[in-house]
Amino acid sequence: MRTVDPSRRVGPFLGAALAFATVMIGTTMPTPLYPLYQQQFGFSQLTITVIFAVYAAGVIAALLIAGRWSDQLGRRPMLLAGLLLSALSDLVFWQADGLAMMLLGRVFSGISAGIFTGTATVAVMELAPERWKRGGTLVATAANMGGLGLGPMLAGALALALPLPLVVPYLVHLALALLAIACLWYAPETVERPARVRLRVQRPQVPAEVRGVFVPAATAAFAGFMVCGFATSVTPAFVGGELGHHNPLLIGVVAGLLFIASTGGQMLQERLPSAKRLPIGCGVLLVGVLLLAWGMAAETLAGFLLGPAVAGVGQGIAFRAGLGAVAAASPAERKAAVVSTFFVVAYVAISVPVIGIGLMASLVSLQLTGLIFAGLVALLCVVAMLLLHRSGRAGATA
Repeated sequence: MRTVDPSRRVGPFLGAALAFATVMIGTTMPTPLYPLYQQQFGFSQLTITVIFAVYAAGVIAALLIAGRWSDQLGRRPMLLAGLLLSALSDLVFWQADGLAMMLLGRVFSGISAGIFTGTATVAVMELAPERWKRGGTLVATAANMGGLGLGPMLAGALALALPLPLVVPYLVHLALALLAIACLWYAPETVERPARVRLRVQRPQVPAEVRGVFVPAATAAFAGFMVCGFATSVTPAFVGGELGHHNPLLIGVVAGLLFIASTGGQMLQERLPSAKRLPIGCGVLLVGVLLLAWGMAAETLAGFLLGPAVAGVGQGIAFRAGLGAVAAASPAERKAAVVSTFFVVAYVAISVPVIGIGLMASLVSLQLTGLIFAGLVALLCVVAMLLLHRSGRAGATA
C-alpha cells in the first residue's frame, strides 16, 4: 500500500506536519479578535458562541462526509483541498463586514479542519521516516494541538503590534497556507488509489475489535475537548469582560495556553507506563478544571493561567495515548475512518457544550455558567477514570 521509500520521507513528513499546524492555526486565530468584532459589529456573547458552533458544525460535517475519502482518493488531494479552503477562509475574513461573512468564513475554516483532522493525522504517521516511526503520532498530535494554541497567540500579537488588527492576521495566515500548499504539492502519495473509487458518507461507527480501546479513549477525549471549547469560545469574554483585561495578546495567550500545554503533555506521556496514561491524563485534567473553576469563582487571572496549563497537560496525555491506541488497533483499510470517528466525538464535545454555555450565559451570569460547566467536566473526568479502572480490572481477570 505504501509507495514511498522510507529513507526519503523526511521532507514530506515535515511538510505534512507544517500543513497540519497551519490549518489548525487558522481555526483559532479569530479567538482573541472576538472582543474587537463585538465592538465593531455589536455582537452578543451568544452570537460569538454561534459563530464558534458554526465552525464546529463544519468540522463534524467534513469528518462525517469526507472522513474516509482519503482512503479512496489519496491523502494528498484531500489535504490540498483542505488547505485551499483554509486560504479561502482567510480571504472571507479579510473582507468580512458583518455576521454573514464571518459565519461563511468559519464554515470554510471548519470544513478545512475537518478534512485535516482525520486525514493529516494518518498522513503524518504514514510519512514518518522509519527511525521516527515512534514519534509519528506525537508529531501529528503536536501539529494539531500546537497549531490550535499558536493561532490565538499569533493573532493577538499581530493585533497588538500592527495596524488593521482584523485584517493583518488573516493575511499572515494566508501566506502560511500558500507555503504549506507548496510543501504538499511535491509530497508523495501514501495510499494506492483503488480501481473503482467509492465515496460514501461515513456513519460514526467503530469495528467490533476496536471498541474496547475506543470507548475509554473517546470518553477521555470528550472531557478534554470540552475544556478546549471553553478556552476558545468563552475565555475572551471572561478575561476581557469579567476580569477587565482587554489586551489582545494576553487574551490570545490565555486562550492558547491550554493547547500549548497539551503539546507538552503529549511529549510527557511517553515517560508514563502505557497502562496508566489514560487514567493519569484524566486525573491531571480534573485538577486543571478545578483550578480553572477557582479562577472563575475568585475572579483571578491566576486561575485562568494555572488551570488551563494543568488541564492542557492532562488533556495532552490522554489525547495522545487514546489516539495512538485507537490508530494502532484499527485495520489499515479503515484507519482514517476510525480516526475520523474519534475526532467526531472530540468536536461534538467542543461544539455542543459551548452552545449550551452561550444559551445559559444569556440567562444567568457568565461566572455561574462557567462554574456549572466546570462541574460537568469534572464529573465526566471521574466517570472516565471509573470506566478505565473497570476496563483495566476486566482485562486483568480475562
